[in-house]
Amino acid sequence: MAMLGVQFQEGGENRMRWVRGFSIVGLLVATLFFALSLTPSLVPRSPPVQGLIAGLSFSTGYAVGVFGRWLWSYLEFPVPGYRLGWLVKVLATMACAVVAATFLWQATEWQNSVRTLMGMEEVGGVQPVTVALMTLIVFMVVLFLARLFRRTFQFLSRRFQPYVAPHVSNVVGIAIAAALFSSVIDGVIFTIGLRAADNSYQRLDALIQDDLARPTDPLQVGSAASYIDWQDLGRQGRSFISSGPTAAELSDFSGEPALAPLRVYVGLNAAESPEERARLALEELKRVGAFERSVLLLVTPTGTGWVAPAALDTVEYLQRGDIASVAAQYSYLPSALSLMAESEYGVETAREIFGQVYGYWSSLPHDSRPQLYLYGLSLGALNSDRSFDSYDIINDPFQGALWSGPPFRSDTWRRVTRERDPDSPAWLPRFRDGAVVRFMNQEQGFEAAGPDWGSFRIGYLQHASDPVTFFDPQAFYSQPAWMREPRGPDVSEDLRWYPIVTMLQLAADMVAGDAPPGFGHTYAARDYIDAWHALMEPEGWTEIDLERLHARFAP
Repeated sequence: MAMLGVQFQEGGENRMRWVRGFSIVGLLVATLFFALSLTPSLVPRSPPVQGLIAGLSFSTGYAVGVFGRWLWSYLEFPVPGYRLGWLVKVLATMACAVVAATFLWQATEWQNSVRTLMGMEEVGGVQPVTVALMTLIVFMVVLFLARLFRRTFQFLSRRFQPYVAPHVSNVVGIAIAAALFSSVIDGVIFTIGLRAADNSYQRLDALIQDDLARPTDPLQVGSAASYIDWQDLGRQGRSFISSGPTAAELSDFSGEPALAPLRVYVGLNAAESPEERARLALEELKRVGAFERSVLLLVTPTGTGWVAPAALDTVEYLQRGDIASVAAQYSYLPSALSLMAESEYGVETAREIFGQVYGYWSSLPHDSRPQLYLYGLSLGALNSDRSFDSYDIINDPFQGALWSGPPFRSDTWRRVTRERDPDSPAWLPRFRDGAVVRFMNQEQGFEAAGPDWGSFRIGYLQHASDPVTFFDPQAFYSQPAWMREPRGPDVSEDLRWYPIVTMLQLAADMVAGDAPPGFGHTYAARDYIDAWHALMEPEGWTEIDLERLHARFAP
């Protein structure tokens, strides 16, 4: 039986030299994975990103096919003879070409269906060519690494064969080769890459835009009266302090006198440790009179220190400027890299800031302290969620939190979603009676859960098409709950679950997906207006006023 397999392979190599060294079964499964990867996922994908997904899917499918072919032979199941084997290869090659061409032709239409759903312009042109070339490049790189690994393990195995049994030498060779490759990738390539990225973003963070002058208002951070130097705020901090509505703009909108919102920001360079930065933030809040405002917002930024203007500007309008906000930077890296490289550092910073601010806030008289709220987007939502322990605040709780685009790793979000009412969808859960935790999206607000929202409120603003929220590692082998009917309004009906492939698609959506405001991981000002209004219930806002505010932030 083994001889038949060898004869089958040797005959194929002589007759079809252009596929010599490749497994036909592997190519068949690879083509299937490649075709499925072209189907739509949560957000639109550019041709290069689609090519990367297709290349990884093709490579994964090839590995699955090769392993399946090996297992078939190892179990000594029957294999085609020489002549039949040659015919199978020809037919398989033709089938691969037809399937690949058909799905490539359809890929543009699938991507446009998602773009149309999100109100984006359609794309066309050379997408099939770009995807095919990217797939080939990615597959050749992966194949080279796989064959390099095989040669390494075979070399090591031969060195051990004089001393141990062949099966043992193979196991030892694979183990050593795996450890060697892992150490090179993790200890050399990954570390050097992260260090280079960190240095690059650190230099970018230090740049001061020409149009941002140092503040002269003593109530602004970075001014001559501030405890924090303008240079030490970092790029994101300087942008945060310099932006936002002014008192004049708020007054013109409302027709009444308004205060200038207070914004406090502590950059990474402002102090050596998270604890020192937290103390500095508290002292700056005291200096500018933040605890004398009606609302104090504790903001946890994303990885680079960025704070979404759509979130802060809208709540400052709703509070007519009678609000102070504070944020502290914990990384130079984007959220995805920060989560991999220094996830605990972000949590530590968020905990220190919360501990300092909450500790002072809770010492103030109840009737003369501001309402305290938390806010975070993406990684900021994750770290904000982990910044406090419920047992520490149960005797004196703050007012609530708004978390938008919570990552799939958020503990509270996962537990509440898992324990949701059985008749509510995973993409918009209803948790118990909505007395504490509520969810909203771009079509349904917090008020849908009923009028009785308690004094302590947690609100999640999320889109069904947000891959950062709905990425699921278990999509590797099972269909995620959010894909079941009924689906979210912004999720394509053409999206289907496929083992392995869907997880790769969602991972790419999470890292490189792109969507307009109101879809995916991009949250629009209009949704923040509704979220803040329901969460905080600021006085004096009529439906007409809210419509005017929506128009003010309309794109």
